[in-house]
Formats: sequence, C-alpha cells, structure tokens
Amino acid sequence: DKIIALLTGHASSPLGKRKCEELLPDCDITQIEEAQQQTSDALARLLRKGRVTFQGNYDLYRTIQNLNLQASLSAPELLRIAALAECAAKVKQYGQKEREDEPDDSLTGFFDVLVPLTSLSREIRRCIISEEEIADDASSALKHIRRSIMLTGEKIHQQLNTMVNSTYRTYLQDAVITMRNNRYCIPVKSEYKGMVHGMVHDQSKAGSTFFIEPAAIVDLNNKIQELSVQEAEEIERILAQLSAMAAEDADALLANQNALTSLDFIFAKGGLALSQ
Repeated sequence: DKIIALLTGHASSPLGKRKCEELLPDCDITQIEEAQQQTSDALARLLRKGRVTFQGNYDLYRTIQNLNLQASLSAPELLRIAALAECAAKVKQYGQKEREDEPDDSLTGFFDVLVPLTSLSREIRRCIISEEEIADDASSALKHIRRSIMLTGEKIHQQLNTMVNSTYRTYLQDAVITMRNNRYCIPVKSEYKGMVHGMVHDQSKAGSTFFIEPAAIVDLNNKIQELSVQEAEEIERILAQLSAMAAEDADALLANQNALTSLDFIFAKGGLALSQ
C-alpha cells in the first residue's frame, strides 16, 4: 500500500491516480516485461525532456456517452472537453520525436493515438468564458440581445433616477433603485404607498417600506424579462451547437481519454523510478 501511495502521488490526473490505485501484482511474464519496458522508456523520456503533466484529463466517459446519444452538454462539461483536448495537444507535442531517425519505443503508439482537436477546444474557449458565463461574441444574436438588455436597463435607470431624485424623493425610504422578483423597484415609505402608482413586489419586515415598481417602467421591465428569456434560449442553442461539434469528435475524445490515462500511469511509474 505504501508503494501504491508513492506511485499515485506521481500521477497528475484523477483517472491516472485511479489506475495507480487499482494496480495489482501480475503473474504474466510477457505483461510484466512489457510494463517494465514502458517504465524504462518513460524514465528515459523524463531524463531527456523533463516532466509532463496530464492535468486536464478529467473523467469524461459519461459525458462522451451523452454525446453519442446526441445530448446537449452544459458549459462546465464543454469546458472539461476543451481541457481534455488541450491536454492531448500538449502531451502529443511532448511525445514528438526530436529527430526523424529517432527509433520508436514502447510509448510511441500511445502518443500517436492522441488527436489535438484544436479547432474544437478553441471554439469552446471562444464561446464559454467560465462555467457561469457565456461570451457576448459567442453568436451575433446573443450580442444583440445583451446589448438590447443593457440599453433597456439604462432607460429604466434614467427614469427611476429622475423619480428618486426629484418626483418621489420625499416619498422614499432611501434614494436608491433596488430589485425585487427580477423587477426594478423603488423603496416607498408605507405612509406614501398610495402616492406612487405601480405594483407592489415586496414589503420590509417591519412594514415601514413597500418596494414598488412604478407604472411608468412596467413596459420596460417586461421588455427586459422577454429579452432575458431570449438570452437563455440563445445560450441553450449555442451549447447545443458546441455539443454537436464535440459529438463529431466523440471517438477521438474517447481515444484521447484512454491514451492519456495510460500515459499518466506509465509516467507515474517513471516518475517514481526517477525519485528513487
């Protein structure tokens, strides 16, 4: 168990670590010699080229299965696919021969399997900024919708600022604009509730303040709600489009996953040998 723990510490991906943890003694001399040769070749590469990392090789077996079922993936799932593709590209570059006449070794086949999928990873990164944020430029439609939301919000703020700083100033608990139920509101003192025409969306616990959406901005608030629905629909379309693009490379993604996991395990053995 102590040896397994040392070995696992040299793997750099969850799948690689799992493969290390599942290692058992072998009694097949052919497999033993093959494994020892792989360890020897990994050690030689480490001494010649330095360390290589397999970070980005996330467990995507279920995600790849969903792609084969033509499912639409979430932003976090697509980002992990991009990370896997980028990891494959870096590891493949690490495995490239330094000279044309350089002979193959027992690891050459693993490196040859790897497919960078650069266009897929770049498109995912272009469209998805983070797990919670889709880029404005992911599509022209999304950019237009978000600009409309921004302009509508500015109109609402202009009108409400006029109200809180002049028209309704004496009726307000505070000269601020707030949100209730995703609607822009102003905080009106309870005794002046009838002086501000609009819809009440909330009330303070003490009952001294009513949060009212002035009638003058109802249509603008409605427009923002409609645009928000359009935004969500466009984001879903973008994610579906990216998922369809990834589905075309599902076999390559699976091959990358398997090859990277095997290489991480083998280089963990080489790393352990190097540390002794």
